[in-house]
Amino acid sequence: MSKKVDWTKVSEGTKAIWSGELDCFQDHASQMPVVLSVAYGYEDLDEWYDVALGKKKGHIYSRNTNPTTELFEEKMRIIENAEASTSFSTGMAAISNTLFALLKPEDRVVSIKDSYGGTSKIFLDFLPKNKVNVVLCETGNHEEMEAEIAKGCKLVYLETPTNPTLKIIDIQRIVKAAKKVGAIVVVDNTFSTPINQKPLDLGADISLHSATKFLGGHSDATAGIVCGSKELVQKIFHYREITGATIHPLTSYLLVRSLKTLELRIQRHNENALELAKYLDNHEKIEHVFYPGLESHPGHAIAKKQMKGFGGVLSFTLKGDYNTVKKFLPKLNFAHMAASLGAVGTLAGPPKTTSHVELTEEQRAQLGIPESLIRYSVGIENINDLIADFEQALSQI
Repeated sequence: MSKKVDWTKVSEGTKAIWSGELDCFQDHASQMPVVLSVAYGYEDLDEWYDVALGKKKGHIYSRNTNPTTELFEEKMRIIENAEASTSFSTGMAAISNTLFALLKPEDRVVSIKDSYGGTSKIFLDFLPKNKVNVVLCETGNHEEMEAEIAKGCKLVYLETPTNPTLKIIDIQRIVKAAKKVGAIVVVDNTFSTPINQKPLDLGADISLHSATKFLGGHSDATAGIVCGSKELVQKIFHYREITGATIHPLTSYLLVRSLKTLELRIQRHNENALELAKYLDNHEKIEHVFYPGLESHPGHAIAKKQMKGFGGVLSFTLKGDYNTVKKFLPKLNFAHMAASLGAVGTLAGPPKTTSHVELTEEQRAQLGIPESLIRYSVGIENINDLIADFEQALSQI
């Protein structure tokens, strides 16, 4: 007999372990197997047809749906308190499919300037080519966003905290403005994860992630996920099943595994990042630290209101220029210079080679991204070792 649980009364850490897994799987397996089958056979044509139309539960072709992937999606649906979810091969696939599924020529979208570089590329190049009107506001200028939204728009796209400058947007405030004009609100929740922030609970319509980052957490799987209402997720799913940005079943399995330690990992990321931010904020060779957990951060009050923790990513600028960055980063022992974030091991690099590598120097300047900035994704190492690593690296510049 299938077990039933009221997930609204269960904590995120328990949801991540048990959602979708209360009963055993095929042959009494306690863990979901990796189903690699491309097609699913039926002996009855009517049953096959009903499954194909979604009238009956099941699968027909793994570009559309897959049992292992279905478990990953179900876990994320429950953790995010969503009606539905659908997955993608990458985070950018989740972002691009969402935007192109929900926007058409002559629609108007309002967003912020310093979102992730790939997202900015869509706003600066690809959407305008499809005759979608894009307005990018100064990040953190809520009055400007409210004024632009009030002029009318189809969609409002937010990222908070932003990548890589860690600016904060008041989700509830912008949702209120968007609802007045009937706009859809999409929030990139990658930096926070649902452990730290729940955009849907704050009124947003869609919460999406690059699951490659904190959700996966081990730098060994690329994926994306979209969570929200059944109506909107169905539109995005249909666009994805036709365009084909499908997640691989093995990747889904890796993500299911990783989600089970998400709460523990995020707690450590939060603790390490806050302690490291405080250390850097008082160091003579550091020009500025960008981290919403610091009381000096301009978005700290908003972050404290809408987040349970401040996340595992911080950015900072050294006293010097880009040549100082080039000299400093190779001195770090416990950080890979690599273009990702959210892993158990620390990753670091400037926007020029990480978050905004797709953009020109002029476009980065247009979006307010300093060339001398370093994004530092704090891992779950012992914080004393990370601080000691900074001490030895900074002493050499």
